[in-house]
Amino acid sequence: MAHVETLKQRREREKIPVVLLRAMLVLVLSALLIVSYAVVTDRPLEAMPPTDTPVFKEREIILSGSMNGAAEVMDVNGTVIASLTPDKGGFIAGVYRVLVRERNKHGVDIHAPIRLVRFTDGRLSLRDAHTGWRAELIGFGRDNEAAFSRLLD
Repeated sequence: MAHVETLKQRREREKIPVVLLRAMLVLVLSALLIVSYAVVTDRPLEAMPPTDTPVFKEREIILSGSMNGAAEVMDVNGTVIASLTPDKGGFIAGVYRVLVRERNKHGVDIHAPIRLVRFTDGRLSLRDAHTGWRAELIGFGRDNEAAFSRLLD
């Protein structure tokens, strides 16, 4: 019987305190409420970088990728800029899949060029004029930003 008591005591110690569980529930519900309010009221995005920053350098590229992470990047003339193996092209292949999804939603050719833009403030961005989609590449980390930066240089 003493063994059972010890096991019960250990289980009691391992439980998450009720106060902490309630605090986590309040946090989750608050986040859900805030997001729901923003969606219902169609609140505009506020944490986006400015769109009026001058362009320092840009290039139109055509992306293609596969599920294994391999990717190929061409210029608008069809010249291959980069042919990346699965261990080097994973992020670019992932961006390609997102781009394909966006373009399919809008009925746009998935092989249309996309703009790779470096702004004068140093930001690197992908801009799709066909769908309005854009990606600020610094948000994905320095290594992933560098993968696209090499394509611009």
